[in-house]
Amino acid sequence: MPRIRAWALSAPALLLVFLFLGLPVLSTLATTFGDPEGPFSQYAAFFESRFRMTVLWRTMEVALITTAVSLVVGFLTAWVVANSPPRAKSLLIIAAVFPLLTGVVVRSFAWLIILGKEGILNDTLLALGLIDAPLSMLYTQFSVVIAMIYLFVPLMILTLVGVLEGIPQDLTDAAASLGATPAAAFRQVVLPMAVPGLIVGSVLVFTGSFTSYATPQLLGGERQMMMGTFLYQRAMVTFDWVGASTIAAIMVVVTLTTVLLMSKMARRLNPVAG
Repeated sequence: MPRIRAWALSAPALLLVFLFLGLPVLSTLATTFGDPEGPFSQYAAFFESRFRMTVLWRTMEVALITTAVSLVVGFLTAWVVANSPPRAKSLLIIAAVFPLLTGVVVRSFAWLIILGKEGILNDTLLALGLIDAPLSMLYTQFSVVIAMIYLFVPLMILTLVGVLEGIPQDLTDAAASLGATPAAAFRQVVLPMAVPGLIVGSVLVFTGSFTSYATPQLLGGERQMMMGTFLYQRAMVTFDWVGASTIAAIMVVVTLTTVLLMSKMARRLNPVAG
């Protein structure tokens, strides 16, 4: 009876999810298999195209770099926040959340001002005499990655702060009393217990950066096209809806595969995280 009652209570929500999320995704996937040349001809054309594969690998590279850097920066920041006094902790959390109150487009435009040839960074480097001419930093992979890290580090911090706060101080004190160095206590006590937050934060950052559109479009342009901008181009510029659906299907598969792999990694590192 409890199980039946639980299913009955969740049925309306599950129905809404299926109608407004599952059904559109399934219909999008179905259109990719209706080509007269064969059910997998659209996917074959995608993976046989050097340009499309370049876009896919570039997107994967940007997403992985963004995730790795955000993981390191976010963990260190979250560690400082979690071990700060209550008043300072509140201020630090507000500072971490504050960028999220501004739209993605606005934050991306800010990087146009910072990284432009007449932007703040070039003016500073010229004033310090470190360069002789302005650097071309816009519309490069560097500009996209920097902006992505700025966008997603707050998510990583917020995810990890709660996890690190939940680690009892008694455990690290016990490890120290048994002769463990701070580095050993961190590696053997703190890090394994932080695995759930690390996995969740990594999934959020990877999926967000892999499917991002506004930031790659503004800071990467046509030279650094990614899957999100490529999808928009196929759907809204060339009106190739089947090609756009194929790109969307590949993005869904990559995202789900990443989530499954990270969940498996979490179970290996910490069975409680799975």
